[in-house]
Amino acid sequence: MKKEINYIKGDATSPEQDGNKIIVHICNDVGGWGKGFVMAISNRWKEPENQFREWFKSQDNFELGEVRFVQVESDLWVANVIGQHKIHKDEHGNPPIRYGAIRQGLTKTAAFAEEIDASVHMPRIGCGLAGGTWDQIEPIIEETLITKQIEVTVYDF
Repeated sequence: MKKEINYIKGDATSPEQDGNKIIVHICNDVGGWGKGFVMAISNRWKEPENQFREWFKSQDNFELGEVRFVQVESDLWVANVIGQHKIHKDEHGNPPIRYGAIRQGLTKTAAFAEEIDASVHMPRIGCGLAGGTWDQIEPIIEETLITKQIEVTVYDF
């Protein structure tokens, strides 16, 4: 049976499922952390922000499409996916979202999810401060995660 994205009302920082879980969110490539969904993450755990800031400082493979997985509980990881170039629209009015980078990050997330047998949880990534649209994000999720039979839940707060 073909898997589909589960849409539910709730808090993406509190996935209710059994087993290993990965919470995915989008980060920018300029080291900024302080608005949007990251605040909900930081309110629950300090480590994802600390590791993001260390990663930015080191510049070790800190680029669009990369992802770092931060274990925050015995069965829960936060995926810091760099899918946003800068934090504001450019001089042409283009939003900071980078769909190709999100595809790369979710492809890496899928591999990690398969490795640890995890479900994936997220808000409507890329559609807030990054300025993306869900009609472009949803097919990327289907292509990278759903086709690999990974269970995905999207939370509307």
